[in-house]
Amino acid sequence: MQLLRLAWALTGAAICCFLILLIHSRLLKEGQLAAGTCEIVTLDRDSSQPRRTIARQTARCACKKGQIAGTTRTRPACVDAGIVRKKQWCEMVPCLEDEGCDLLVNKSGWTCTQPGGRVKTTTVS
Repeated sequence: MQLLRLAWALTGAAICCFLILLIHSRLLKEGQLAAGTCEIVTLDRDSSQPRRTIARQTARCACKKGQIAGTTRTRPACVDAGIVRKKQWCEMVPCLEDEGCDLLVNKSGWTCTQPGGRVKTTTVS
């Protein structure tokens, strides 16, 4: 009797999981992003100048209300819209853990300084 109850419970759980996956797949059509996520669409690098690499990337984001596309730990991410509005870029935590973040003087972007002194500058257009 207990074995029969266990079998019915497992069957019910499996059907429930299947229905959740089915509903989820219907809501998220192919090519759509889940809310609060981003993906890199294009990435271009230009190393034609010595000791300088210019990288441009385009990201596609599906941000939640009150968020906007930004950068966290050098990856595209949804961040609080107030950060972008106030141009307080370092509040996004755009640099890696061992790097220091500094705003550019005109607030047009930020720099990430590595422990060895190498500086990566990011500007926002």
